[in-house]
Amino acid sequence: MDFRSSEPSGPSGTDLLPATAATAVKVVIVGGFGVGKTTLVGSVSEIRPLTTEETMTRAGVEVDDVTGVERKTSTTVAMDFGRITISDELVLYLFGTPGQQRFWFLWNGLFEGALGAVVLVDTRRLEVSFDVIGRLEERGVPFVVAVNTFPESPSHPIDDLRAALDLPDEVPIVACDARSREASRDVLLALMRYLYSLSS
Repeated sequence: MDFRSSEPSGPSGTDLLPATAATAVKVVIVGGFGVGKTTLVGSVSEIRPLTTEETMTRAGVEVDDVTGVERKTSTTVAMDFGRITISDELVLYLFGTPGQQRFWFLWNGLFEGALGAVVLVDTRRLEVSFDVIGRLEERGVPFVVAVNTFPESPSHPIDDLRAALDLPDEVPIVACDARSREASRDVLLALMRYLYSLSS
């Protein structure tokens, strides 16, 4: 086979960064194992997202707590990456973190230069969010909480969720379906509004 005749491959035209883009901002999507971070990044990104999903093996069963997500077959081992063009000059980069604590050492690089974060939570397993929120508070990273509405998730009043997560009154809590582009976009808009309120 003559490989010299093959055209070089690269990103499709729709994946190319606009030539007019002058400013890029960074938002990190965090949460416990199996709460929907990869799904959210994939649903809202305008480009095909970069994922580092790997098949879960039996070796990980003794390391990772899969309670409540027993049917999960793959997991993020480094990060997810997506992009949204806000305007001709402004681009938003999304970085999704791995959920298992054994991969949290990767957070250090992912959070450098980030404007803020979205904490995705699952009301069936709120406890997996406690350490995540604690780490953000220790770092002083502003964040909003997005409650991913899985079909079988129990619904709780916002005040009860706020108390359970020990959140200050000013931290926004919004509902979302991570599979929906519109709902995921609204979560990011809630974060932008919150960041604007902190700066003004």
